[in-house]
Amino acid sequence: MVRKTDSVPPLWLLLLHQLPAKPAYARVKLWRRLQALGAVAVKNAVYALPAGSQAQEDFAWALKEIVASGGEGMIVEARLLDGMTDAAVRALFNAAREAEYRVLAKEIRDAGTELAPAQLARLRTEAARIAAIDFFGASGREDVEARLAALSAPGEPQPPGNALAGSGHVWVTRRDVHVDRIGSAWLIRRFIDTQATFKFVPAKGYRPRAGELRFDMFEAEFTHEGDRCTFEVLLTRLGLNDPGLTSIAEVVHDIDLKDGKFGRAEAGGIAALIDGLARAGMPDAERIERGADLFDNLYASFGGRKR
Repeated sequence: MVRKTDSVPPLWLLLLHQLPAKPAYARVKLWRRLQALGAVAVKNAVYALPAGSQAQEDFAWALKEIVASGGEGMIVEARLLDGMTDAAVRALFNAAREAEYRVLAKEIRDAGTELAPAQLARLRTEAARIAAIDFFGASGREDVEARLAALSAPGEPQPPGNALAGSGHVWVTRRDVHVDRIGSAWLIRRFIDTQATFKFVPAKGYRPRAGELRFDMFEAEFTHEGDRCTFEVLLTRLGLNDPGLTSIAEVVHDIDLKDGKFGRAEAGGIAALIDGLARAGMPDAERIERGADLFDNLYASFGGRKR
């Protein structure tokens, strides 16, 4: 009898290939293509991508180039059973993206506070390129987004402090919400837009529709700025001067940025509860609803009015 497991291991696409020794430029060309796809080498001449239709198409084009250069190869859909683990492969992807984020963050830091429009556009394009192949949420992305949000090109209009008119807006954020997005959603519906609805989209490739307000995502109307998390930015930009909310902002900051800036004693317990919501595998909308009860109680503990 085969025992049914609780979770199905992820599928990977593997590109196995062999190229002739000459011409040497063929190897360089293939390496550059695979780097652009975000693929990682799991063994010599074996590259991996998370399985999906786009990955299959991308590898198919790479395989055409391999054959055209006199080589041979194959594309395999596989589950890892022994040897390298899924976690180890994900770590390879994250390490590659983290290195790119570090390089970009340094370039942004070195560029100064005001840039020519073309220079700012190039930095944003590079950030979007890395995000598009950041399959597993590597660290460093939020730092890059915050640094970009703090920049401006001469004459570039800045988003208004209060982009709201009326209520009932669609608020858009990345899927797989965690502490900053859960807390921000609570803040939005409780104090900013009581009729708000939330939309959860992929971290890459989403184009906002007219009238949507984005938070805690790339080029959002409300997201990290400098060393402030999205919750803090919402408070400042929308003029929410409430000691209870300020205390919650400090807790969210310490959990989200992991820098211990405020040293909030509550951070450990709240982080454990939020992690429990994430591990339960519930949909994002349910995480926000469950998280709202958590933040209501936290707000009441800081002297705010419990709903």
